[in-house]
Amino acid sequence: MEHASAHRLVVASNNKGKIREIEQMIDNVTLLSLKDIGFKDDIPEPYHTFEENARTKAETIHRHSGLNVFADDSGICVNALGGRPGVVSAHYSGSRDDEANLQQVLADIANVTDRSAYYKAVICLVWEGELHYFEGVCEGQIIMEKRGDGGFGYDPIFVPTGYSQTFAELPPDVKNSISHRGKAVRQMVAFIKERIEASKQQER
Repeated sequence: MEHASAHRLVVASNNKGKIREIEQMIDNVTLLSLKDIGFKDDIPEPYHTFEENARTKAETIHRHSGLNVFADDSGICVNALGGRPGVVSAHYSGSRDDEANLQQVLADIANVTDRSAYYKAVICLVWEGELHYFEGVCEGQIIMEKRGDGGFGYDPIFVPTGYSQTFAELPPDVKNSISHRGKAVRQMVAFIKERIEASKQQER
């Protein structure tokens, strides 16, 4: 028999938009936020890789809840800056202020001709007590100044390859279809669907 918690999945977030986005992609699984499971602690992200930070968040919440859980860590990597901001994207300027971080990147590459960059997301999933990783990358360019009101973080200065609009200008469904997080989430969703289907087959 499968565990009672098998079809419940904790998202290591209270971001309603992120949770709603994932709910649209997956059936037969009830998504729970950190608020739903009563988790209020701040989880430090002291590591130098997306994988380690995502794993720390996922394992901490799994220990708290005993449920299946996934956590993601993501950031923007600018090639002219040697891959920075990378894992420190959320506080690159020294503060957790999106505008300050964005302006810091623009200032750092003000006189640089190579403005190529990529967003990267890594998901760590704890499913039935086992760890699984899923990764998504979206290549693009950093433009000279902000455009658009949507998205968050560095979205107003990032134009994905093959498009003329920034992530902050593109409709949410288009962004989700090409974004780093969207790619990683779709891999995870396909994996969970396979696992659920396999457990149904075993019960027959």
